[in-house]
Amino acid sequence: MTTTRRRLAAGATAGVLALGLVACTSEEEGSVDGPDAEELDGLDVGAMEEFGVGDTFVATEPVEIEVLYRDHPNYPLDEEWLFFEHLAETNNVTFDLTTAPLSDWDQRKGVLIGAGDAPDVISVTYPGQEAQFVASGAILPISDYVDLMPHYQDRVEQWGLEEEIDTLRQEDGKYYLLPGVYEELRYDYTIGMRTDILDELGLEEPQTWDDFADTLAAVKDHEGTQYAMSDRWEGLALMNFASASFGTVAGWGYGDGTVFDHDAGEYVYAGATDEYRDLVEYFTGLVEEGLLDPESFTQDDDQAIAKLINEQSFAITTNSQELIGHRTSMDETLGEGTYELMKIRAPEGPAGDVMGGLRIENGFMISSGAAEKENFVATLQFLDWLFYSDEGLEFARWGVEGETYEKDADGTRTLAADVDFLGQNPEGTTNLQTDYGFFNGVFSLAHGSTTDLVRTHISEEEVEWQEAMSSKEQAPLDPPAPLDEIEREQASLYQTALADYVTQNTLAFITGQRDLSEWDEYVSELEGQNMQAFVDIMNTAYERFQEDNA
Repeated sequence: MTTTRRRLAAGATAGVLALGLVACTSEEEGSVDGPDAEELDGLDVGAMEEFGVGDTFVATEPVEIEVLYRDHPNYPLDEEWLFFEHLAETNNVTFDLTTAPLSDWDQRKGVLIGAGDAPDVISVTYPGQEAQFVASGAILPISDYVDLMPHYQDRVEQWGLEEEIDTLRQEDGKYYLLPGVYEELRYDYTIGMRTDILDELGLEEPQTWDDFADTLAAVKDHEGTQYAMSDRWEGLALMNFASASFGTVAGWGYGDGTVFDHDAGEYVYAGATDEYRDLVEYFTGLVEEGLLDPESFTQDDDQAIAKLINEQSFAITTNSQELIGHRTSMDETLGEGTYELMKIRAPEGPAGDVMGGLRIENGFMISSGAAEKENFVATLQFLDWLFYSDEGLEFARWGVEGETYEKDADGTRTLAADVDFLGQNPEGTTNLQTDYGFFNGVFSLAHGSTTDLVRTHISEEEVEWQEAMSSKEQAPLDPPAPLDEIEREQASLYQTALADYVTQNTLAFITGQRDLSEWDEYVSELEGQNMQAFVDIMNTAYERFQEDNA
């Protein structure tokens, strides 16, 4: 095994072996150089002796990998899929699948891990979800083994993902989740506007949130409607993508409610900050001026969409897929070619032209017991190839060249004539997901890839929007503040009550049920909800991590 171990290490790009291990624990804990050859002795069945960046993983003998598989109702699992067939024939890899439905996924996953019955590879886990399983020892500190994964390490180095990876670290300085990774931040949610009306008014697309308010006012006056915008998703998507430009977090992105004040060098509670007040004040103003429908924060999605389709409103938060649905409905009610609904570039705010988010997405955990299996090294090599190599990512998204797609000399990919996906070949008799198993969200991490591949299944219009958004800056990342088990239990009690109170009062302020003059009283009420105790826990964890990993 020693020879194999050395060749595996040599196959990786020089200089990346310690990658992703910044701020790790000491060498005595084995997290700097990864596992010793002796630790892996007998665990290399099927592993390639030489495996580096650019190499295709082909098991040297048949390998079966245990996987906890999330079964999605839009493309139900079929073990006869070309996806599985090709991997068995070309890569010598098959799977022992334990399935759980999407509707019961997180609960089922937790039960299996808690009982010690989880398969070796636990898929579709979002950053932060792994923390609850660390103390039990049920999942592997995968950062100890990433030197066996050259493609992953190369992505982290080439794309400068070290800070994002650091956000995954737990109290011991290690991380337990291998995420999907993006080359660039990828955005989707923004505001869809009736740009044909802007053209009639001679208006440019709004660049700032103040511009956006002025634009809504002009549209309302022109159309004579009660409101210019009526939103969906209870305003949570809108508040989420707007919040970073105000220097805070909100809506779907509120998380645990804490944000790091980089000037003060400490965590603070977002819902009590001046930045959060500015955000709330802005949307309160839109409602007060009759520009934004107050029902945006309480109505069903169907109600919001109906108002857009029936021209009771002219703007709505959307994404690329929802936009297609809006247009289909509007073609029927308004007539094709009589309107123009487009995604606008998310406006700039007081904090600058910034957007929140990370370039890491859902990924997978490895059960601790996998480190004792004879195919352990082969499993990591395969996962490394499928999820992080150019070849593996292309296979996962597009399938098999010559069967599901063709590729021109310039690299342009085109689905086979009879294969449809996202309406690219509407006359196709088969579907890339349901009939072939590609882009399935488990083995094929649709979330995380090269910019080239991310943009291959989207329209030219969406590519242009993505390119416009790419000039935005990424909001500063919060540093690690991993909690121990006792802290996590206490913090979870605090954060739930606090977040609920912030949600309740944010709605009250914006819709006018509570006057903004009572902001200071509201902050005092948060203090009565153990806000300071929660923030103290976070800062204690942050300081401890800094000291332990200096």
